[in-house]
Amino acid sequence: MKKTGAKPLAELVEPFLQPIMAAQGFASVDLVTGWPEIIGAPLDAHTQPVKLEWPRRQRANEAGLEGGAATLVLRVESAFALDVQHLVPVLIERINARYGWRCIDKIVLKQGPVEHKRRAKPPARPTDETIHAAELRVGAVADSGLREALVRWGAGVLTAEQSKKT
Repeated sequence: MKKTGAKPLAELVEPFLQPIMAAQGFASVDLVTGWPEIIGAPLDAHTQPVKLEWPRRQRANEAGLEGGAATLVLRVESAFALDVQHLVPVLIERINARYGWRCIDKIVLKQGPVEHKRRAKPPARPTDETIHAAELRVGAVADSGLREALVRWGAGVLTAEQSKKT
């Protein structure tokens, strides 16, 4: 009997992203999703992998490249281009180490705007009024731990509802 349960979102989304990423030369979405880990802060917010350009076999053999290493096209905000240019050898080393083979031979920098990831605002903290309203709605619960958890959860829900209205 096969067990079914909750699956990570990445497992469900990857089959849909794979054709889009393949059109840009990426064999997997890992380079794009793992980019912040590869380049590190604060440059991850100012750089974005655009595509991989794989050489044709004949050109790769003529150039003496092992297995046809790719060129990574990287979009960089202009203010950070010089910093990234100095880090190119380190980035190539990190990417190749991550995959365990020499997949990237060169990085080409293209200056331009980078899509900034929007950070979610932290949820508003419940006020004393919302905590009291949640306590009234929870009522009497014999288990004190369960009651506290329900009150916290209820106060969070009420606070979220109030923030949506404003």
